[in-house]
Amino acid sequence: MKNIEHLLPEEIEKRSFQIIADELDKRGIRLPKTQEMITKRVIHTTADFEYTQTLCYSNDAVASAKNLILNGADIVTDTNMALAGINKKALAKFGGKAHCFMADDETARLAKERKTTRAAVSMEMAAKIDKPVIFAIGNAPTALIQLYEMMQGGIWKPMFVIGVPVGFVNVEAAKELILQTDVPYIINRGRKGGSNVAAAICNAILYELEREA
Repeated sequence: MKNIEHLLPEEIEKRSFQIIADELDKRGIRLPKTQEMITKRVIHTTADFEYTQTLCYSNDAVASAKNLILNGADIVTDTNMALAGINKKALAKFGGKAHCFMADDETARLAKERKTTRAAVSMEMAAKIDKPVIFAIGNAPTALIQLYEMMQGGIWKPMFVIGVPVGFVNVEAAKELILQTDVPYIINRGRKGGSNVAAAICNAILYELEREA
C-alpha cells in the first residue's frame, strides 16, 4: 500500500497529466505546442506513448478544427461509444451537436440492400447535415474509405477528418487514403486507435477552446 497515491477525484487527472509530462521529458520528446494537449490526452486515454510517433496532423489542423467548432460545426462519429465519450455539453456551448447514424433503421436498411457496411452508409447520411461537419472515426475503416470515395467522385467533401480506426483489415490503407487528400485531418498511422481515441481528440480540442474562452 505504500506506493498507492491517495488523491481526490479532481486531482487524479491533473496528476496523470503530470506523469505524462514527466515521462515525455525523460524520453526527450518535445511535442509541437499546438498539438501538445491533444497528443497528451490520447496518451492519457490509452497509456500508450507510441502515439507521439504515429499521430499525424495536417498543416494548421488544430487551428482548422477549432475554427470549425467556434463556427458551430457538428461532429459525426462511427460508433455510439465515441458519441457517448464526446463532451456534448462543451460542444453545445459553441452551437454544435454530435451525431452517430450507425443504429438508425434507415442506415441498416440501406446497408442490407447495398450489401455494404452501416458505417459506409452512415457517412452518406452525415453528408445530408446542412452545416460544416467534423468526422471522428474510431472504429470503421469503411467509413474513411466511403469519405474518400465521395471526395474522389466530387459528391461531397468533409470539412475535417479525425481518422483513428483500430484493427487489422483495411485499417492502415484507409488511413493512408485520407492522408492523400487536401482535407484537414488528424490521423493515427498504423493499427492503433479506437472510439475512445476519437472521443479524446474531440474533447481535447473542446477543452482547449473552453480554456481559451
